[in-house]
Amino acid sequence: MTALAAMKTSLRFCRRLRHAGRGFIADHRAIAAIEFAFIVPLMLVLFFGTVDLSAGLAASRKVTLTASALADLTSEVPANGNIAPVADSDLQNMFTAGISIMNPYLQNSSNPITATISEIYVDSSSNPTFQWSRTATAAPGDTQASFVASIHSPGDPVPTLPPTLLVPKTYVLFMEVKYQFLPMVAFSALGSAGVNLSDNAYSRPREAPCLVYNSLPAVVNGKCPTP
Repeated sequence: MTALAAMKTSLRFCRRLRHAGRGFIADHRAIAAIEFAFIVPLMLVLFFGTVDLSAGLAASRKVTLTASALADLTSEVPANGNIAPVADSDLQNMFTAGISIMNPYLQNSSNPITATISEIYVDSSSNPTFQWSRTATAAPGDTQASFVASIHSPGDPVPTLPPTLLVPKTYVLFMEVKYQFLPMVAFSALGSAGVNLSDNAYSRPREAPCLVYNSLPAVVNGKCPTP
């Protein structure tokens, strides 16, 4: 093959290559599929992320409502003279009421809810201490709460208390609610741990100066002690 023939062959090959390239660029038949492949994963993440965020906020609101409801129920224990006695059955009914408030999140979850009702006394030096405390838990599907070991003991100091509640010689009711929310999508950042939700609520006894549970606080002359 002469040099001229080889050159002509090369030119024909280049023209065919340019023509094929222009045809490839002009062909839009696969663009939609490529765009779909790029956009769908992002849209799915946004969709499920929005669903999980909304559900998480709603579950957090349920935790707050449960703590508030426990505070209201505890504060309304009827008085017997100058004290308001409370029994295990009363506290268990209060804890059980939290199950209805937490549903459907507790019903559709694999994690239990834990709640604690405590009474705090602020002494004459504005030092708060626990008088008594009771903790209960309810697992998904439970219709009644079950008592577990309390997380506070009588006489334990209270780490923090809002300054407005540090009124000397008064009693404060303290509610703690904890729940672990599991997202619909198990993001790698969360793994199987979920998101820990918790909230606290405070109230004061309405019918008497204090609530007496399990002989605590020790009643003096039929009245709540105020040392």
